[in-house]
Amino acid sequence: MEFARVEHEYGFEFADDHRAFLAAGLPRGNGWPDWRDGDPDGLRWRLDRPVSGVLFDVEHDEVWHDTWGERPADLADALATARQHLARVHTMVPVYAHRYLPAGRGTSGHPVLSIMQTDIIYYGVDLIDYIHQEFGGPGIARSDPRWQPHSSVAFWSDYL
Repeated sequence: MEFARVEHEYGFEFADDHRAFLAAGLPRGNGWPDWRDGDPDGLRWRLDRPVSGVLFDVEHDEVWHDTWGERPADLADALATARQHLARVHTMVPVYAHRYLPAGRGTSGHPVLSIMQTDIIYYGVDLIDYIHQEFGGPGIARSDPRWQPHSSVAFWSDYL
């Protein structure tokens, strides 16, 4: 896959394990982002989806992150403030459907997160476990003592 082109065009770097997974074979089909031939607007929408989901919750569910200070009374001001803060959060890169890994060359082993607005849960201890969990295989059972995902991605992990 043409990693440099994709990373330059969309403004992020794949995590090392995500990059290795895609280099081994680019999955295609419903739910998988088509980094090679996909619609650029569709790929941008998928990359923007975590942030737009938070903004939806700010607008409709009065979600407000503690680090943003006092929520402005005016909705337009609240959304503008949230956008300013969200512009600085870690980029989440779609793996499949609404499952995401954090961007970042030189990183690996992050848990895969299922992100639907501010409803965020672990979906795999790491990318390999996630693939097993989602598509069948010897994934780690939630009751197994090894099932101890730990996300250190600022902001997103606050909603786990």
